[in-house]
Amino acid sequence: MKTAMQNWIPDIHAAQGPKYLAIAQALARDIEAGILSAGERLLPQRALAEALGVDLTTVTRAYGEAQRIGLIEGNGRRGSFVRARAARSPALGESDPGDVGMNAPPDAFGGTLKAAFLASAEALLTSEFTPAPFQYQRVGGSPAVRQVGAALLAQRSIPCEEDTVLVLAGGQNALHAIFSAELRPGDRLAVCPFAYPGLISLARRFGIGLHAVASDEQGMLPEALDAACASTPIRAVYLVPTNDNPTTSTMTVERRKAMAAMVEKHGLLLIEDDAYGLLPEQPLPPITSFAPDHGWHIASVSKILTPGLRVAWLRAPDVAKAWRLAADMHETAIMAPPLNAAVVADWVRSGVFQRLAGEVREEARQRQALARKCLPHGSFQSREEGYHLWIPLPEGADPRHIADALRQHGLSAIASDAFAVERSATIPALRVSIGGSISRERLQRGLLLLAALIGPEATRKISLV
Repeated sequence: MKTAMQNWIPDIHAAQGPKYLAIAQALARDIEAGILSAGERLLPQRALAEALGVDLTTVTRAYGEAQRIGLIEGNGRRGSFVRARAARSPALGESDPGDVGMNAPPDAFGGTLKAAFLASAEALLTSEFTPAPFQYQRVGGSPAVRQVGAALLAQRSIPCEEDTVLVLAGGQNALHAIFSAELRPGDRLAVCPFAYPGLISLARRFGIGLHAVASDEQGMLPEALDAACASTPIRAVYLVPTNDNPTTSTMTVERRKAMAAMVEKHGLLLIEDDAYGLLPEQPLPPITSFAPDHGWHIASVSKILTPGLRVAWLRAPDVAKAWRLAADMHETAIMAPPLNAAVVADWVRSGVFQRLAGEVREEARQRQALARKCLPHGSFQSREEGYHLWIPLPEGADPRHIADALRQHGLSAIASDAFAVERSATIPALRVSIGGSISRERLQRGLLLLAALIGPEATRKISLV
């Protein structure tokens, strides 16, 4: 063993949230950066507590959390040591940033995601009581993982049980299954004027007509949906109630209840894609909780933690519909990745999921603060815990030109026409992602360039209606 790392004293004074988590996150960052290496002994807990000016229980909790997620290991009276990690292969394309056009959570939020995955995977693979999750799973997913999903959704007041909750390979897989099992060519789906491109592509593939319904800063207007249903045979409605992609609109509880009332009034199939719903510290009740007999509720991991896990829970209105859809899901994707699904379920049971989501939330807040610092006041719409911006542009501005310039500087920006349901109604706007693998330093440079490109007229408000 090496000698104590006497100079490792993290700076946590500016950290928000529990101090013990700030210490654990600092430890993860410095291990990932190579400041702390395998085998190095950390300061005794009492010594670190004195150095930081915190009580001993705070450091004890921090060391306990770090040990639980596999960052360090204890060796009795000898103290705590940085845990050795497996060697990494340079042939795996480590520098590949992935598809930078996608909206992804910031992946540099303390390094604890990797450690948490390693710790849970190791526990699952070495358990004497549970078989390793390597085999084909039952149609609809492992019962244990479905149970965890049902419990998670029940906490949000969605009536469900194990047999009405399915495990799928991400939110897009869930949407594909719903379209295939519940919609028919020629059906019409009510959506906001700007919608997720993946949904637009699915509608084209399945021959589903999209009906744009007027919206405001809270999302779709209930009275506009009511009018649309009175004039057009609408079969279903697609809603992203929290931090809509791309507009960032978020429905109040009152708006959610009003939308649920419209769904029930017109007998609509409700497709609730709650991709960002678990990011707020106090998540709002889903629309499905107010119209449970109509709601297909999708809760995915991609926008909460990372898209790499490809795990989502889909709640169906009843058992018969759930298993009809499960058969279609099995034909198209077979199953969600079993190891990933088991790890995510373990995180939910142990509370790690909530802690990791808190880290994403905190990093998103830091990046939102950076956006407010760099961009003109009132020039964009966003959510405090979100990681994309919606930027209406002055009339005559070319969103594609600006997006191209930003991408050359590592900032993901998509022109509004990629989200427009009706191209004739497109307004000049950009969705700018401030998450993903971009560093804060590079993000700041990109945002300053954006500020210069959008000019002083960026404060001009443009309606989404």
